[in-house]
Amino acid sequence: MELFRPLMSKKIDLHIHTNYSDGTYTPEDVVRVSKDAGLSAIAITDHDTTEGIVPALKHAAKVGIEVIPGIELSCEYNEVEIHILGYYINWENNWFQEKLKVFQKARERRAFHILNKLRNVGVDIDEQMLFSQASVGAISRVHFARCLVEMGEAETMADAFQKYLVEGRPAFVKKLRILPEEALSMINRVGGVAVLAHPIFGGGHKLFMKRLKRLGLAGVEVYHPSHNTQLSEKYLNMSSELGLIATGGTDSHGGKEEENPIGSIEVDYELVDGLKNAKNHSEIKNRIILIH
Repeated sequence: MELFRPLMSKKIDLHIHTNYSDGTYTPEDVVRVSKDAGLSAIAITDHDTTEGIVPALKHAAKVGIEVIPGIELSCEYNEVEIHILGYYINWENNWFQEKLKVFQKARERRAFHILNKLRNVGVDIDEQMLFSQASVGAISRVHFARCLVEMGEAETMADAFQKYLVEGRPAFVKKLRILPEEALSMINRVGGVAVLAHPIFGGGHKLFMKRLKRLGLAGVEVYHPSHNTQLSEKYLNMSSELGLIATGGTDSHGGKEEENPIGSIEVDYELVDGLKNAKNHSEIKNRIILIH
């Protein structure tokens, strides 16, 4: 879906997943595809893991593209799932990595639960085949969907989700979700800039955003494939009124079926400047707190 944006010389994509979570591309592939798409900067925002950041940074240094280290955390508020992105995080922080291990172990437990549910309806996925799909990163429903397609139990990834894996279907299992305030605290503690992801799916109300800002939210993902022009304008106005920075990205997961590949949404580099300013402001604020 093409969103309204002026002509620009430097484009970016601030929401990309690699095969370290539920993406298809390796971090190196992400960098290569991004460079070929004419992007100047990208953000690696895998779910619950930062393992894709270093290989992306190394490859980016060779081809000349800026990579922002990021994360995407799943939250829940009043039974609604909300995702929060963290940019410019200190991903090597030991405390942060220990927190992420809790999510990763929960994903493994969830995977075995899904396996059992599928077996109860006569679909027996080989565990070795499943875990080989997620050999380098956190296991997710995407890996189940790929197996189901390979086995002939579904025609496409989307079909696999609709038949078995979404809420209300026989193999659905909720993933671990934390409160938004915990996600914001995690991101801010490691020097990151917290941004509400794709607000159309959860959290897209002004009062809620205002509440999250008091808890440490710095921005809103205004531009996203699921936001049409009207929604993007709405969230842009909200972010401006609340003093939140605007960001945007494709939420790319790669693959042949992807409708919104890397770089397919026009997003200006000036949004990176907004993130950098927020990062610098946070660092100055923390230094003042430490001095006092």
